[in-house]
Amino acid sequence: MFNRRWMSWLAALFGALLLATGSAWAEGKQKVVYHINGDNPKQQAGALGNIQNHINAIGKDNLDLKVVLHGNGLSLLLDPTAMDEVKGFKQGNATETMTARIDSLKGQGVQFQVCANTLKARNVVPERHLHDVAAGDIVPSGVAQLAILQGQGYAYIKP
Repeated sequence: MFNRRWMSWLAALFGALLLATGSAWAEGKQKVVYHINGDNPKQQAGALGNIQNHINAIGKDNLDLKVVLHGNGLSLLLDPTAMDEVKGFKQGNATETMTARIDSLKGQGVQFQVCANTLKARNVVPERHLHDVAAGDIVPSGVAQLAILQGQGYAYIKP
């Protein structure tokens, strides 16, 4: 009796995992969203490393990867010289080393999406304060974008 119950539970769990994993694949590509909302430069660098490792494991042609930044996470793209013009940030982390890593990831198809609410609340002008953010990279709300992408089958990763 215990074995049947145990096997049924494992089968249900395996099926749920298979269903969840399958929804993160569409049109032959794994769909993933990375969420960055912290300002620690070591954690941000670690997140970029995780993203590169993900690309290396799956292959850039097999991956639809987006990074959603909001709140303090915008410091990843914030020019360190912008601190006098923006508010609410401890530092800008878009150093030469960090921007080179970001550019490399973008060259491999990674999309960085930036929260419009954070831009407005913190007086951030993308063209002047952020590294390589175009109008098409701005989403109305970072948290809403995360929910939208998850609803579209993107797997959520919070490094």
